[in-house]
Amino acid sequence: MSDPEPPQTKEEEEELCTSQEGEQLVLKQETDTFIHHKNTSHSDNIYNFPTTKSHCNTQTGEKSIKCDTCGKDFKYKSKLKIHQRRHTRERPYCCSTCGKKFTQTSSLKNHLRIHTDEKPYSCSTCGKKFRWPSILKNHLRIHTGEKPYFCETCAKRFTFRADLLVHIRTHTGEKPYTCNTCGKNFRHRSVLSKHTKTHTGEKPYSCETCGKDFKTSYESFIHMRIHTGEKPYTCNICGKNFRHRSVLSEHTKTHTGEKPYSCETCGKDFKTSYESSIHMRTHTGEKLYTCNTCGKNFSDQSDLSKHTRTHTGEKPELCHICGERFSQKTHLAKHLMIHTNINSYTH
Repeated sequence: MSDPEPPQTKEEEEELCTSQEGEQLVLKQETDTFIHHKNTSHSDNIYNFPTTKSHCNTQTGEKSIKCDTCGKDFKYKSKLKIHQRRHTRERPYCCSTCGKKFTQTSSLKNHLRIHTDEKPYSCSTCGKKFRWPSILKNHLRIHTGEKPYFCETCAKRFTFRADLLVHIRTHTGEKPYTCNTCGKNFRHRSVLSKHTKTHTGEKPYSCETCGKDFKTSYESFIHMRIHTGEKPYTCNICGKNFRHRSVLSEHTKTHTGEKPYSCETCGKDFKTSYESSIHMRTHTGEKLYTCNTCGKNFSDQSDLSKHTRTHTGEKPELCHICGERFSQKTHLAKHLMIHTNINSYTH
């Protein structure tokens, strides 16, 4: 007598998980979409697996079958056979499109949705469609605010298990992703991907307004604020707005007087890491920025920008008292002293 149709197994869910992670899964076609490879040696190992013992649960009265390799219990023989393929590594069901193999037909059927782009599961809240019910279940947490995963070290909670696993690396210091070019290690695969572009020079993200290219979508997104004028970060002390959170953080130190960055050579303190790095060039003599017109080198990009105005004649700094214009703020500041002195004599 054959076993009744069993529910989906954990093995099936785990196998699907691999597909859901976004691998481009590839299969092989012979006649049908599903090909069950019957390799004699493998089949013998699977269907005549080392004798399994059947025993009865004394509390429930249900019979179960034990895997002789790992001791796991199963209610159905068919599920045991599928499970045993984890030990033998047999994957008899092959995708006709990309060649990826699976231990059971249901996993193959679910995998095929990657190629057909079938998304039969819809979110009732926002209408977004998904290939697998498990991914829909995860998505629903965005709407409900449910965060079932928490860090045992700091108690921070997460919507997705993958986010928790990545977060744990901040405590362990683990950086499993390594750049093949320079050997630098990273906690996140996405950060490694962005870093790799520093070696290739690739800039796949273009600004639709001015055409400037960027290495990452984030850089492109932040750049767009120049065109939109958006400054979403506000200083709680003086009310000044900023485009970048990091710039707001640095600005806040002008109120606190904090100077946490010290020069290891001369001991001078700075409010920002940028100021400290620029200052270090006075010791190293490094001049990274070159004028395209005359070839003069500068240690700071802002100094190069000021210098470039000597060639272009640009004078962006305006005196609101007399209307005279200047190429640099320092020149304007000196000029304003003239008006200050005049006012002091006339009063």
